[in-house]
Amino acid sequence: MKYDILIAGVGGQGVVLASRILALAAMKAGLHVSTAETIGMSQREGSVSSHIRIGNEVSGSLIPVGQADLLLGFEPAETVRNLLFLRKSGKVLVNTHAVPPASKPPGSPDYDPAALLSFLNAHCPGILCFDFTELAEEAGTYRAANVAMLGAAAGTGVLPFSEETLQAVLDAEIPEKYRAVNRAAFEIAMKQISGIS
Repeated sequence: MKYDILIAGVGGQGVVLASRILALAAMKAGLHVSTAETIGMSQREGSVSSHIRIGNEVSGSLIPVGQADLLLGFEPAETVRNLLFLRKSGKVLVNTHAVPPASKPPGSPDYDPAALLSFLNAHCPGILCFDFTELAEEAGTYRAANVAMLGAAAGTGVLPFSEETLQAVLDAEIPEKYRAVNRAAFEIAMKQISGIS
């Protein structure tokens, strides 16, 4: 058994926490896990990606190009940037909430989230696009968008462990004062995606 998950986003979106929660859930389910993060200028909204490799057939921490089973795109541009890792039959969940780059080099094109989402829809059959930041805000805080995306992943039924296992890890890892809002974001996203996937 082998299952590869790539999370792609920018600094401040909780990519590393989401990666940790997925890895711990896999371990709790008795699965072998290997992880690696690539962190750019994360304090300045730079690219952040995390590789979670699950299963006994895994060798190495980084997902080879064309091998990811699931791509969780926390931001449209970062999703496009990391598409090369996705296998042909892979699943893509993308947060449509855009985070424009903090700076723009002279002569570079304007950041166009609509064009990025159009590209993703054209090139990823079965992609699920949703504003998980807005959904998390409805649950109580936009900062729970990463947890909402984990709920959406659970709602698709593609994860190699149960939603209950993932929820148990969330409850253990999220500080008590933030637990209720994160649980709400997780559950709302899971139900939303279950209804459309």
